[in-house]
Amino acid sequence: MKYKKYKIEEIKKNIAELAEGMGQLTIMEVCGTHTTNIRKYGIQELLPDNIRLISGPGCPVCVTPQKDIAAAISIADQDDVIFTCFGDMMRVPCGDTSLYSLYERGKDIRIITSPMDALRIAQDNPGRQVVYFGIGFETTAPLTAALIESADEWGVQNLSVLCAHKTIPQAIMQLLKSGSNIDALMCPGHVASIIGADAFSFVANELMLPAAVAGFEAYDIMAALLCIVRMLRKGERKCVNMYPRAVTEYGNREALSLLYKVFEPCDTLWRGLGEIKGSGLRLKERYRKFDAAHKFVLHLDDIREAEGCLCARILCGKSIPTDCVNFGRGCTPDRPMGACMVSSEGSCAAYYRYGGEK
Repeated sequence: MKYKKYKIEEIKKNIAELAEGMGQLTIMEVCGTHTTNIRKYGIQELLPDNIRLISGPGCPVCVTPQKDIAAAISIADQDDVIFTCFGDMMRVPCGDTSLYSLYERGKDIRIITSPMDALRIAQDNPGRQVVYFGIGFETTAPLTAALIESADEWGVQNLSVLCAHKTIPQAIMQLLKSGSNIDALMCPGHVASIIGADAFSFVANELMLPAAVAGFEAYDIMAALLCIVRMLRKGERKCVNMYPRAVTEYGNREALSLLYKVFEPCDTLWRGLGEIKGSGLRLKERYRKFDAAHKFVLHLDDIREAEGCLCARILCGKSIPTDCVNFGRGCTPDRPMGACMVSSEGSCAAYYRYGGEK
């Protein structure tokens, strides 16, 4: 522990020396776990004043649009449905309703820790329809693919998936090409462990920005920042894998093979970013019978955002949580107005729990 502390002090010193006289530098992280741990470990406090860290669209709960939340609520509210999801989705508001409010009214909504839990529930309740709310990026989508493949092989007919899975590279491309004032990118280690570090090479090759794939401990994040600042100082434009203990050049081929056996790319909506071509995943025709959006009649009447909520701007890096007049007042983790305050990986939740700017 003392060794790591010493090393972090050395990294801090090196970053400050490299950044001196460079003007304002804005580095975006695109992973909810990075966002949380940057606040948790006080990383911003260790950096010189001319380096600013901002969050991007890296929280899967946060980027799930109101339309998908409304679809989940519509299905969960129907008779004879057992709706399953991860815990963070329960409290995302959609108008005056949430999955949690339906649960309080007696609807059968169950928190699960693995998609395969939904398969077990379906097998235990053959007379009811079981729906799994599939959200997340390339990290979790293969697990949903495994669920669907297993249900197909075992002939389970009362299981379906409401799919809101998304893929990260297309969102990064659209965001950074839209005129954002981002100088460099910290790439998500979890996603890179599946799709590979090479999948982010476009940041350097096409967008001409330095990038580093980073791990999640304080040392990992600081080391990646040092790498990025050094590239900025030298004028280099590369994508460097700073998380080799978990990330390879081409990722997890077995997981990717399963993912694209079940899913195919499609256009999809992102909260804050709008529709992004090829950034969604939908079930292939062979597995369409497991698509809850086709199986159920959806009622999507109330899909408005909370008035004054800045989640959309925060996810684009245009605002920070403390810019919002509702932050910590009308919007808290106990009474969230937007998704960024709900998820444990959301920017607003991280700011609320660990503090805001310097």
